[in-house]
Amino acid sequence: MKELFKKLTTTDAGWGALILRIPVGIIFMAHGAQKLFGWFGGYGLEGTGGWMESIGLAPGVLMAFLAGAAEFFGGLALIVGFLVRPAGAVLSIAMLVAIFAVHIGNGLFMSNNGYEFGLSLLAVSVALVFMGAGKVSVDSWLQQKLAK
Repeated sequence: MKELFKKLTTTDAGWGALILRIPVGIIFMAHGAQKLFGWFGGYGLEGTGGWMESIGLAPGVLMAFLAGAAEFFGGLALIVGFLVRPAGAVLSIAMLVAIFAVHIGNGLFMSNNGYEFGLSLLAVSVALVFMGAGKVSVDSWLQQKLAK
């Protein structure tokens, strides 16, 4: 178990990961909060669930909860730098679903509700899966503790 945890928290990334983690973590947390709690102009679980059901993602409330939890808690994990690799993997899946279930038919650009923004978040999420949390992270601190 210790070896698995060590592999999940290992990071050789420098300051670049921190620069990616913080703003993208904030973005994901805010989007998750819209879905889960209705904050920042969101519709909460019921409203988001109804919309998800209408586009074929059923059961809608469960799908809204899963997407919202992935974004909110995944974003929080990115901000503090804890289990960034698994968080990045979950967020990557969430972005793939968003791109292919919602945005792909609208083309690339956000002005047409396209997949441009989702693709950007997907790229950062995948990069963090490969890089790890980098400096100034709980993962880095745990890596040092486990090495002793």
